[in-house]
Amino acid sequence: MHEAGRAVDAAPQLTADGEVLANGEALADGANLPDGGAAARATSLADVMPAAAVALGVPPWAGEPAVTLPPARVVVVLLVDGLGDVLLADRGGHAPFLRSLRTGPALASGFPSTTATSMGMLGTGLPPGGHGLVGLEVLDPARDVVFNELAWDPAVDPRVWQPQTTVFERVEAAGHDVVRIGPRYFDGSGLTEATFRGGRFAAAATLAQRVETAIAAARSVPARRGGLVYVYWGDLDKAGHVHGCDSWEWTQELENVDAFARRLAEGLPPDALLAVTADHGMVDVPFADRLDLAVEADLAAGVRLVGGEARALHLYCRPGAVRDVIDTWRARVGDRMAVLPRDEAVARGWFGPVAPHVLPRIGDVVTAATGRFAVVDSRTTRPEVLALLGLHGAATKEERLVPLLVTPGLGRQP
Repeated sequence: MHEAGRAVDAAPQLTADGEVLANGEALADGANLPDGGAAARATSLADVMPAAAVALGVPPWAGEPAVTLPPARVVVVLLVDGLGDVLLADRGGHAPFLRSLRTGPALASGFPSTTATSMGMLGTGLPPGGHGLVGLEVLDPARDVVFNELAWDPAVDPRVWQPQTTVFERVEAAGHDVVRIGPRYFDGSGLTEATFRGGRFAAAATLAQRVETAIAAARSVPARRGGLVYVYWGDLDKAGHVHGCDSWEWTQELENVDAFARRLAEGLPPDALLAVTADHGMVDVPFADRLDLAVEADLAAGVRLVGGEARALHLYCRPGAVRDVIDTWRARVGDRMAVLPRDEAVARGWFGPVAPHVLPRIGDVVTAATGRFAVVDSRTTRPEVLALLGLHGAATKEERLVPLLVTPGLGRQP
């Protein structure tokens, strides 16, 4: 199991560009996997919903959020899955409306840079180590089973797995309307109940339908109550996974998002604020630059269970094997992945402050790809997932940085 207290070799530290710092020093820009204080200084996705609540007049409950939004009667938050800040900057000519919105420095998503972890940050206002959704696939210590936090597992009670009060619950308790808009199957799902519970859910299939539902919800908020409206859209992420984020399909979907974001902004009442953000970015990883644990016996040796995802793995090791696993992985892939024991990853602040009950969910060994590289496991991963071209999860700026774009006239202040 976990070899606490043993001395470990220094592992490489990542820069915002995913480069390895030979001297182990961390940049304090919030884009890298930080050592200590950089995590506290970073403006992150966890600040967005608390800032929206404060903008509605809800008193801050854990200090002022690092993001400041001006007062508004209605705040609408549009989450575009997979809209990385670097991708948006590179493809800004295809998104003239989004490009026109007032913005500030990019936000940092959590580590891993993956949807379940980021939704936990957005919904609770906490870092991954606080809300406990620390990866795509993680260990349930009570059952010694790895489960997928997107698909969820009916054996896991989401309100026990993530017991912290959500921002939506806080806003509702303060007397404001709360409406969450997404596909029907989100309503009551494990991830939704863990991270986004509170208020009412409105199902809508297409992006056009979700935009019109959001406009109607914002317009119907009673004048004296105020309200928070949340909208999710996932097709940009899907296009990136299937076709690659450098594909024309991804660009075409960005144009679609841009058009409907404009429609949403134009349809809102004048005292409403629209904020557009994302959960993570993405990189294309050539299939030739992937290793498969099914045929890499040395990398699989000593590993009992595999969690996380291809660019940010949680390795749950056999008793006494942690040291050997670290040494083997650093020798084989240490130039393309940071490989750290759990204690060191936690000490460096990769997950933010970690609650005691969350600690055993984190792998005995944690990895983060530093370039266009991935390690897959075809023994347990479905073929359609192995076929995905666009990936995320690591801490390169392409994956971890996300935008916060706010309608003109209201704006964002860093």
